[in-house]
Amino acid sequence: MGVIKPNMARRKILASLGAGIVIGAAAGFTGSRLITPTAPPLAEELLRVINERKLEMSHAKAALKTYVPGGWKDEFIMISSGGHSGQVLVIGVPSMRLHKVIAVFTPEPWQGYGYGDVKTMKLLTKGSNGVRFLTLGDTHHPEISKTGAEYDGEWAFIGDKLNARVASISLKDFETKDIVKLPNTQTQHGGACASPNTKYIACGSQFPAPWEPGRGYKPGVTYVPLTEKNYEERFRGTATFLAFDRATGHFDLSRSFQIELPPYMQDLEVVGCGPSEGWAFMNSINTELQ
Repeated sequence: MGVIKPNMARRKILASLGAGIVIGAAAGFTGSRLITPTAPPLAEELLRVINERKLEMSHAKAALKTYVPGGWKDEFIMISSGGHSGQVLVIGVPSMRLHKVIAVFTPEPWQGYGYGDVKTMKLLTKGSNGVRFLTLGDTHHPEISKTGAEYDGEWAFIGDKLNARVASISLKDFETKDIVKLPNTQTQHGGACASPNTKYIACGSQFPAPWEPGRGYKPGVTYVPLTEKNYEERFRGTATFLAFDRATGHFDLSRSFQIELPPYMQDLEVVGCGPSEGWAFMNSINTELQ
């Protein structure tokens, strides 16, 4: 993880390129506390605990550095992918406490997400593939919205590797606002990378999908026998650039676009900023088509 120096007073942001992104909490501790020098009885008690548990002083030091008393706020919160849960996790740093499970791609009965609630049922239905109501996901590589190429802590984005979906999450209330199924895409692993001002969210396919010439890929409809020749000629990957509306938190497919890619296996995609603004980069695997 790398520390990002944000251009905002409300939040500090620390981000990673992997499975989690960390944003600073909005406020510090309430009130000031003066710590007096450790009294000998307390020092003896601490040493007794260290010795009984066969700890080293470095272990005790690490424990104190990560301990956050009840009622105190963590310095940062981490926006982490939930993997096969299909959700996003909000984890405190340094305490590593799980503060919230953000329901995204999978129904969550304990918080009423996707069970009888009209709003979330519509959200999950909109994000399904048109063949069946999707009730599972595999979240990978969250991203934070940007302003002027700096993380601003307003929105989070997450991809569903399993079903090639992307979701937007408001970091004001930590709730999912929109889910879209990526057109012409079977699986997605290339993250959900924001352009320098979050005008677009870039997403790459993982495995190529069968395409019909001039018609692309439609789940449950498109069928192409998997042969070596067909794989090379009739399977394709995608690089998708989803137009994002900050005001509503929704994606606009009418202003979005895709680039058709050869039938390689794609991985992570990033959007450039600064000297590389206007470029997007994606790595590929199996370019030999084996």
